Parts: sequence; C-alpha cells; structure tokens
Amino acid sequence: MGSLERTTKKNLMVFSGRAHPALSKEVARLLGIGLVPTALYDFANGEIYVRYEESVRGCDAFVIQSHTAPINEAIMEHLIMVDALKRASAKRITVIQPFYGYARQDKKHRGREPISARLMADMFKVAGADRLMTVDLHTAQIQGYFDGPVDHLLAMPILADHVEEKYGGEPLAVVSPDAGRIKVAEAWSERLGGAPLAFIHKTRNIDRPNESQANRVVGEVEGRVCVLVDDLIDTGGTIVQAAEALKADGAADVVIAATHAVFSGPAVDRLKNSVVREVVVTNTLPIADECRFDKLTELSIAPLLSRAVREVFEDGSVTSLFNGRA
Repeated sequence: MGSLERTTKKNLMVFSGRAHPALSKEVARLLGIGLVPTALYDFANGEIYVRYEESVRGCDAFVIQSHTAPINEAIMEHLIMVDALKRASAKRITVIQPFYGYARQDKKHRGREPISARLMADMFKVAGADRLMTVDLHTAQIQGYFDGPVDHLLAMPILADHVEEKYGGEPLAVVSPDAGRIKVAEAWSERLGGAPLAFIHKTRNIDRPNESQANRVVGEVEGRVCVLVDDLIDTGGTIVQAAEALKADGAADVVIAATHAVFSGPAVDRLKNSVVREVVVTNTLPIADECRFDKLTELSIAPLLSRAVREVFEDGSVTSLFNGRA
C-alpha cells in the first residue's frame, strides 16, 4: 500500500482562564463535558504561567476568557493560553471572548491615536487563534479586523425575551442611547412586536472619555415603558442621563437592557439611585457581590455560547441561531 487511511475523530475540549470561571464551567456543563485541568499561576513579578494537564494534540479547542478588570492581565492570560495550545498541536483554536477588550477603540477620532480593536485581533491571530467568538461587539465592523472566521453572537433575544415576559402587557417604546445604535434598536422593536422607536440626541467631548451629555429625546415616549438598549454599561453616566431625559419627557418607566456589565467607578451608585425601574444585563463579565443591587437582573449567556460552540464543532450554522441575522 502506498498510503495509510484512517478515520479521524473530532475531540472537543473547553479551556478556561481565571477571569470568569463560573461562566466557563456553565458552558462546559451545558455541553456535557468538563473543563480541561489547567495549571495557571503568576510568578512573583506578575508574569503568567500556563500548562494544560492533559494532551490537547489534534483537538478542537475552545478557550474562554472574559476580558474583565484588570483587563490587560485577562487579555495577556488569554493570549498565553492560545500560544500554549498552538505549541501543543491543537488542531483548531477558537478564542471565545464574551466581552471583547478594547472594542471601543475601533477607529481614529484624531491623529496619532491607535486602533486598539484591530491590534487585539492581530495579537490573537499571531498567538495562534483560528477563529474568534464574541458577544455584541461595540461595532459590527470589528469582525473585519480578524483574518479568519468571527462568530458575532447576539444577546438581544435573551434580553428581549425577559423584557417581553415582564413588560409585554404595557405600552413599550425602544430607545437607543444615541443615533449610532438605531439599527440595534430597530431589531429590538421588531422583536417586541413593533414597539415605537426613539433615540437620545447627545454630545460627547472627545478629550474627556466616559463623559457625554444627553440633550433631548427624539421620538414619542410619553406614557410608555421605555426599554433603553445598549451594548455595555461602563461608568453609567450616559445611560442614567438618558433615563432622566426619558422620564422628563413623560415616560411611564425606564428599563435598561445592556449586554456587558462593566460597572466601573461610580456605575453601581448611579444605577442604584437612578429613576430606572430595572437594569437587565448578561453575565458576559463577572459581577462582584458588592456590585449587585435590587434593581439588577442578571441573565446567563452560557446557553447561547454552548449552542454556538456545538454548531462550530459539528460544522453547523451559527447564523441559524439568530434566524439568519448574525
């Protein structure tokens, strides 16, 4: 015989960094497997060491790490995990970033600025990633920064189902916190049975990050429960201002629905003391006990991630999870 034939078996393995192990464990449990045992620790000077405690040769590897604070450590750990897999002969490496770090730096506002979202994609490609999977990018065009397949998952169905179940009997309006997220608000409106749309006109000083001014509401919101939709809540200033503007315009109530609970600095106090009735987020990022408050509802993104992982592993369609719209 001039050749050797054999049927190869596909082997799915899930790996987790230290940033958000609870989410990784839930994803693995829903897939019916365990996380691969991994030695992960810091040297005295802060350098990170990674070693997988079982063979990964030829496997289909899915490496989960949420880019949470301290974000640069989480990203570096993620990169080192990918490098370790590449050097241990994993067949395909899929990087799962429930929250994509540096996504807000996706373009240059002024000269001599970086495009850090592109740098992130380049670093993971060089480290050895074959594929990226992430949830609700700040802007969809970031998918084009990575030279390979990107699965851009949407949390909207999970968030919208909760809102519809809880507030579906009341008159609703879907509100975008700025003009740039109108397309997302349109998808929400369709999901909520054609609820009317509105948006907040705001201004931002590019010299002062995390600060903006809500100027006025554009659209009819009087007497309605306004669902204020955004991809993330960082310091909470913008979204709380938007909620106050809606109430001042006659909104019956305001519900915030956001995918990523970054919750930096004064965010929790601002949200806790705001006019908002409920803040609905997912667990793409870990939420510390001291950052939880009565108005907060946390929904799990793990079922979505596990379904997407299964589709990728079985060479199925991730887009089918979103009725062809992802």
